[in-house]
This record gives sequence, C-alpha cells and structure tokens, in this order.
Amino acid sequence: MRRIAWIMIVLCGVAWGQEAATGSRPAPATTRPFGSKDRFFLPSDMFWGYGQVDVAPPHNEIDPNLCAANAKDYGGANAPCNAFARYMLSGYVEVRPFGRTQLSRLFFFGEPSFLFGKNVPQAFYTWSPAGIGWERSWGAGVYLGKGFELRVTQHFLFQRFGERDRNLGAADLGPNGPWGRYNAIGVRKYFGTRRY
Repeated sequence: MRRIAWIMIVLCGVAWGQEAATGSRPAPATTRPFGSKDRFFLPSDMFWGYGQVDVAPPHNEIDPNLCAANAKDYGGANAPCNAFARYMLSGYVEVRPFGRTQLSRLFFFGEPSFLFGKNVPQAFYTWSPAGIGWERSWGAGVYLGKGFELRVTQHFLFQRFGERDRNLGAADLGPNGPWGRYNAIGVRKYFGTRRY
C-alpha cells in the first residue's frame, strides 16, 4: 500500500516537473495536431493526468458502499463494519504512446482511487489513516475528432486491504463496492476551454 502511495506521489511530481520545465501548463492531448513532428514512438508528451487528495470532515465520510448506513446498530462505536473513509487518494493517467500518424489518436488510461479511514457514522469518528481498499478501472480509447473519443473501460471490484478483506459482520454489504465489476463501451465529448 505504501508503494502505491509513493507511485502516486512520483506521478504528481513528474506532472509538476513537466509543467515547471515548460513554464506553462501543457496543452491537452486532444488539441495536439495529428502528424506533428514529434517522435513516432514514446513522444515527449505521452503522459497526461492528475493526482488528487481528498479529506472528508467528520459526519461527512466517504462511503464506498461496503457497510450498511446503519452499521452503528451492529456494535455502536465498536461495530466491526467501520469502512467509512476519511481520506481518498485518486488519480487519472493517460498514455499516448504514438506521436505521429493516425496511431497518435490511440490512448490507454487508468483511474485508481485509494480509501483510508476508520469510522462508523453517528457512533465513532477518527482521523485514522487505516487502509480500506482501492477501486480501479483501466481501458483504451481512440480520439475520433471534433472533441469526441471512443472509450472501452474495464472496471474491477473494490479490493479491500488487510483486516478488512473479510466479512465485517451483519452490516457488511459484500465485495461489490460502489460500482461493482463491469465492461463498458462509451463515447465522450469534450467542450469549452479551461481558463488556465
């Protein structure tokens, strides 16, 4: 788990270093002209993404839907199902390995979210960084033009960490987590321009 946190920190540092070296934010990958003079394989701007850290205040914990909302009814402050998160570390990484030809429209992406905390709503609130688990999806896509992308996504079941990787009592809702496992084919449309 620490290794994953360090990977996220390194990726954020790489993105910050890329921005600092150029003196401005890199242009979004969808605005790069196709057939540019960059290298064919592994171009200099092949990575794009973000890292994010969220902290939820007491009485507003992040609920990954692993425990029932009434978990306090099954033990109060000592309820075994205490998988309500205080912290979330998440990100999105997109890789465009080709810099020229029509292959430059192809990209791969990953979107992990790590949850940490130990809370029982209306009964027990802590600032504990205990690992709960992670949710992830990955996939591939093709930029179609005019702001449209065709994307294929594989989403996995929520993976619990350590002592929480077992049944947590009567309030445990099972292994599905917030979205469950699925595959999807979708179309995304980008519009507008960011001010920064």
